[in-house]
Amino acid sequence: MTRKLTGLVALAALASMAGVTATPDARAYSHVVLPGETLAQIAHVTYGDARLETVLVGANALDVQGGSPIVPGMRIEVPAPGHHRVVEKETWAELSLAWLGDTKRQDVLARANGAVSWVPPVAGQEILIPAVLTHIATEGESTTTLARRYYTDPNRSWELDQYNGRKPGNLRRGEVILVPLTELTLTELGKQEARRARERATSEASGAAHEAQRRADAEIPVLLGHVAAGRYVDAVALGNRLLGTGELTRPQLALVHRGLLEAYVALDATGAAAGACAAWRANTADVKLDPRTVSPKIRAACNAK
Repeated sequence: MTRKLTGLVALAALASMAGVTATPDARAYSHVVLPGETLAQIAHVTYGDARLETVLVGANALDVQGGSPIVPGMRIEVPAPGHHRVVEKETWAELSLAWLGDTKRQDVLARANGAVSWVPPVAGQEILIPAVLTHIATEGESTTTLARRYYTDPNRSWELDQYNGRKPGNLRRGEVILVPLTELTLTELGKQEARRARERATSEASGAAHEAQRRADAEIPVLLGHVAAGRYVDAVALGNRLLGTGELTRPQLALVHRGLLEAYVALDATGAAAGACAAWRANTADVKLDPRTVSPKIRAACNAK
């Protein structure tokens, strides 16, 4: 199968490796895919536009062809805008640093609120914080193609170059690009699901780590079995679900990421494989890449010398 599904933890690792600073997006929430559901359906319910499935694909690094199939039970990240009530003397630069990770992005934040960055926001004003997704570039992509994909306007590529502090031109494979979604809004149904997801996350916080670790002990052997049997898409789906259930122990995280590394390599998802290897190394005291026992592709994904 040619479906390539990548995980949110791998995304974070890739962003770290690439030196890209992205503030944690507390406004995004998780959606558990239901049987028969498609990304287009989720986008229609959440954003009111099925074409915005491209946002869901990009936010979850889902490299799929012909309709973007997804796996029931899989947790996906749903980007959503947030809001902040301005306090006395706050500036667009300060708000941009706090919410978007860089004072130089103040123009983006101000424009998203119909303002200009040289006029400070008014104390008590509720401003919109745009959702920002992380896109991992594939071969032949540029900010022009990304502007067409996410903004439907290739002429807005300069916005992506400016936001990411880069010069115009083609992207390197595996390069991480942050995409501010200043025009993304939720439908009423989307807002309701976002509230339920956040309430559920709060109520489940107590004891969630213990339950997640208990489930992981039972399901990690299944994950490794999928890898051994060549069921790589199943392995990726299960691995992502395990990572999304809560705080696993470091040994458990090491096993999950090691399994994901092999699956991504087999699926030729180079960028995701590199992220899985970075996360595997971060959770393993002594990673050995012995050429006698580790395949060249895995060693290459891990940048082994």
